[in-house]
Amino acid sequence: MIKKTVIITAGGIGKRMNSDLPKQFIEIREKSILAQTIECFHAFDSQIQILVTLPSEWIEYWNSWCLTKSFQIKHEIIEGGNERYHSIKNALNHAKGGLIAIHDGVRPLVSSATITKAFELANEKGNAVPVFPVKESIRFINENETNSLDRKNYFIVQTPQVFGSELIRKAYERNFHDSITDDASLVEELNEKIYTFEGNEENIKITTPFDLSLMSMILEKK
Repeated sequence: MIKKTVIITAGGIGKRMNSDLPKQFIEIREKSILAQTIECFHAFDSQIQILVTLPSEWIEYWNSWCLTKSFQIKHEIIEGGNERYHSIKNALNHAKGGLIAIHDGVRPLVSSATITKAFELANEKGNAVPVFPVKESIRFINENETNSLDRKNYFIVQTPQVFGSELIRKAYERNFHDSITDDASLVEELNEKIYTFEGNEENIKITTPFDLSLMSMILEKK
């Protein structure tokens, strides 16, 4: 069986949440968002290697929270860098899996089915990226023009994005630049084809107070 690793990136500082507490540490039902994200991957595979990147100034807070809440799922804390790119690059030095997933720490509603499909497809094709269809009408707008676009050709990109170990390490040998939007875009710079599949609609990224409210409603229905 191929060993699996997940790198959970949790470097946000909560600007859009209007909170002094970074969004990954906000509690819903007496459990932090980050803890719920970690639980998703542990439930999928209790043997998966879990690496969590955190800002250096919040590592002590997280360790204290885990102790207070008796949160005992095994995971390793990696000190984050200036950008998400640098945090993941740091974490790759500790990753032991033949397949490596990279997941946003503030996506605590990812389904087991999405995680399973991501690893299965990456094992077959070398990479896997969950996406979800855009449901609303969309329009291109700039200073000079505005045009309606065909939404069937556009998808929301989610995580976890899963890659073969050698592929993602090679991608992260490339220098950082501002146009890196996600891990798949960096892999794409190697002229690799990206393989997508439909994720789960609830797999939203919690970045605003509205997202928190939506998460609460989704959990109430479960």
